[in-house]
Amino acid sequence: MSALLLRDPGPDKRFEMTESNSADRLNRWGRAGPPPGRKYQRRRAWIPDVAALVCLLIGLSDVLAVLRPGLHEKLHKINAFVPGTLTNVTRSADVIIGLMLVLLSHGLRRRKRRAWQAVIALLVFDIVIHFWHVPHVYPARVYSAIVGIGLLAVLLYFHEEFYAVGDPRTRWNALRVFVVLAMADLAIGLSYLAVGPLARDYSFTERVRDVVDELVGVFGPVVWADEGRGDLYHLLTSALGLFTLIVTVYLFLRPAQPRARLAAADAARVRDLLARHGDRDSLGYFALRNDKSVIWSPSGKACVCYRVVSGVMLAAGDPIGDPEAWPGAIAEFLTVAARHAWRPAVMGCSELGAEVWCREGDLTALELGDEAIVSVPEFTLSGRAMRNVRQMVNRVAKAGYTAEVRRVRDISRPELDQIIAVADSWRGSHTERGFSMALGRLGGPDDGDCVLVTAEENGLLRAVLHFVPWGADGLSLDLMRRDRSAQPGLNDFLIVESIKAAPGMGIKRVSLNFAMFRAALERGERIGAGPVLRAWRSLLLFMSRWFQIESLYKFNAKFSPVWEPRFFVYPGGRDAPRIAFAALEAEAFLVWPKLEVKRYARHMARKLGLGRLRRRTRSAIRRTPTSVARG
Repeated sequence: MSALLLRDPGPDKRFEMTESNSADRLNRWGRAGPPPGRKYQRRRAWIPDVAALVCLLIGLSDVLAVLRPGLHEKLHKINAFVPGTLTNVTRSADVIIGLMLVLLSHGLRRRKRRAWQAVIALLVFDIVIHFWHVPHVYPARVYSAIVGIGLLAVLLYFHEEFYAVGDPRTRWNALRVFVVLAMADLAIGLSYLAVGPLARDYSFTERVRDVVDELVGVFGPVVWADEGRGDLYHLLTSALGLFTLIVTVYLFLRPAQPRARLAAADAARVRDLLARHGDRDSLGYFALRNDKSVIWSPSGKACVCYRVVSGVMLAAGDPIGDPEAWPGAIAEFLTVAARHAWRPAVMGCSELGAEVWCREGDLTALELGDEAIVSVPEFTLSGRAMRNVRQMVNRVAKAGYTAEVRRVRDISRPELDQIIAVADSWRGSHTERGFSMALGRLGGPDDGDCVLVTAEENGLLRAVLHFVPWGADGLSLDLMRRDRSAQPGLNDFLIVESIKAAPGMGIKRVSLNFAMFRAALERGERIGAGPVLRAWRSLLLFMSRWFQIESLYKFNAKFSPVWEPRFFVYPGGRDAPRIAFAALEAEAFLVWPKLEVKRYARHMARKLGLGRLRRRTRSAIRRTPTSVARG
């Protein structure tokens, strides 16, 4: 794997800093403490790590003590000094408290404010229990309370280290889910008590109290006549309470995932920056995706477009705008990421962009692959190297295919809608892939400068290419779609026709597909390649069965392009797997199954004829006289 670690290049290669990185601009945290700069995080990273480790050990101790009673007896001397083990609850309650601490430990490591508050509440509750009920029975347990007080004091003293805020929607969503699950648990428990053999007849209040006690792990007042049924009841209620707790804590602590929508005002400002600086990056126009948000530098001369995916704040390409203002936009980006405990990452930035990102954010860059760029004036089909492309293009042309290259603004709306409808019918699934190098739409009202290339056979549309502007004299390939029954090599034919028509539109360069790990694929097949490089190439070929790694590389290489490296920027090795999964999810290579309740409900309603019945009822009501309807 080809990796490049980028650091500060020195004073002679620094950008002139026109953005202010003062503490006044970054200190916007209110009660959450000071701003989390990268150096600030690295200097005191041990505080959340140690707190998370202690919390994790306490939780695992409680869980293991219940799952392995022998271990609990062996560790009875240690448990006397470990806060978190209560004496007035059953073992199932210990499991619940232990799992809660395990879940909270992850939040503490990520500096989540809510996790810190929850741990503080648990420690306070534990200390009160110890001093209230335990000293007169187990005097040694006082030491546990003292340890708890010490840990509580440390967490309170370093409260500024836990500054990551959460999404208010997740808090209310967790509350709603908790209420619904608690009501369901109560209904299930009462139903089981209603059909079970009890020792005597209990009142409704006693039954409710028993269910509530059992859900939190405490034996209630109800006594069972059958021990087997009673054990099953205890197991059922404990499992329900455990499930409710885990789901609620997960929803309460999960990272915020705001709805990414590029507002019209922000889109207009981004287009203005692209008009002035869009020739720097071929991926700049893709920042106008509808599912991206934007962060601006204080001067407004640069911005970073991003989307939050699974707790990762993912940007694509270089910052947009004046390079002198990039550091200000990057500082704002990293500040927002740290405030919400999101992991910052950048996909597909250039070498210059990776250099600035690594310097300003103390990040690491990995060479992800290469972008294929074709120079229009130098492109030719002659020569042995272009023999395969030349033969393919001639074969498609002889089959009766014709191509038309037009700006989107030159296509009438009815024709454009028809092209979009036909192109959508060629899609194999409803999932639209692409994030960093895809616009995600066709024929937008503000996308008149885009170029649409169509291929027809006897008047029938068979393939479509879509290019987005790259400055004033460039195009960047957005998508390729074709009818699966069309002639092989049709995409080659359309690309060649696009390059031929480019001079008439003032286009001097065309960016084609991105080839992941191209250097490894190319060098790994050469003679003299080492065993490590060959093994890495074999792994890439194996992954090509699911991801278009080798096929895209070979397709791009046919046009003899200039390869421009692209980089993946991320915080470090510990976060790499999580960020990689988020990137795959953003690009739609990893799609989590979703239960589309509304779509299935509409489908069932159509099958049952409920929609037709509803429309008839509404029409009948409208036809009914007002006096009759009111009567």
